[in-house]
Amino acid sequence: MANTASLSKQERKKAKRAARQKRKTEKPLQPREYARGSQKRKVKKLARGQAKRA
Repeated sequence: MANTASLSKQERKKAKRAARQKRKTEKPLQPREYARGSQKRKVKKLARGQAKRA
């Protein structure tokens, strides 16, 4: 995207949106090879204290 300092706010928004749309068609995101969230660290629920035993 070029220098947008001379553009008004509305024109800047239009230019940014156009650039995003263009990028989306030129370089689409690759599909994942794994399920979303499957690689997050799993947390054991140890620190519950009294609530865990009730």
